[in-house]
Amino acid sequence: MQIFKNGNHIIYHGDSIKILSNQIEDSSIDLIFADPPYNIGKVFNGDKEKWDTDEEYLKWCYSWIDLCILKLKPNGSFYVMTSTQFMPYFDVFLRNKLTILSRIVWYYDSSGVQAKNYFGSMYEPILFCVKDKINYKFNTSDIFIEAKTGAKRKLIDYRKNPPQIYNSKKVPGNVWEFPRVRYRMDEYENHPTQKPVSLLERIIKASTNEGDIVLDPFSGTFTTSYVAKNLNRKSIGIEIQDEYVKIGLRRIGIQNEFNGELIKKELRTFEYSKYQDNNCLT
Repeated sequence: MQIFKNGNHIIYHGDSIKILSNQIEDSSIDLIFADPPYNIGKVFNGDKEKWDTDEEYLKWCYSWIDLCILKLKPNGSFYVMTSTQFMPYFDVFLRNKLTILSRIVWYYDSSGVQAKNYFGSMYEPILFCVKDKINYKFNTSDIFIEAKTGAKRKLIDYRKNPPQIYNSKKVPGNVWEFPRVRYRMDEYENHPTQKPVSLLERIIKASTNEGDIVLDPFSGTFTTSYVAKNLNRKSIGIEIQDEYVKIGLRRIGIQNEFNGELIKKELRTFEYSKYQDNNCLT
């Protein structure tokens, strides 16, 4: 295990379960965003993430989920993702341990290869959970979006006295439309499942205040830490693969070298597999 630190931002290079168990203090984290491997055969830097059985995958997931719950503050929030086929198992497991406030659908359009013999998937599910359903952070005004009824159509709400135009802003519902990160986008990194900055901005703004600690146990391209830093939060990122740790060191500005080598942004695209080409498997 290696530890890299710069001010309020820490990167742990190693196994998530071991680091969560031994390095992260219990009840110390304000927000955890977990985007683990989905067990659908995607290739990460040459390694195919596929467990021998679904039971083995779920056993591993339940281990780190329990650790994440342990690390959350009493008023902390937990956002967790997985594939559509495994999310029901996550949901049942978590509903007996936390309060699930929202079941979010991250919807995106796709111009890539689509399923031809059934309805392909165009979304990824996210659970928003809290330890205490009465005492948790939710910064309504920080995540307002345009309410088309009030802002554009200027419809009148006659239920009010006197009647007035509907509000022009509202809290987003549980269907979020953000574009996937694609090659040649400014934020693109060499990673097959990079999450967009806009997605993490909404989550971090909603569920933390400035100075709070945000943890991502499967950091990948370190978008969570990157957004946390930009929003004046503290961050802890955990990642096992060297190539992705390099991305984190560069994006967070911790250092510009790794094991004696200068870190540069990789511009090449990742190699697709038959699993990556088929969006319906996510």
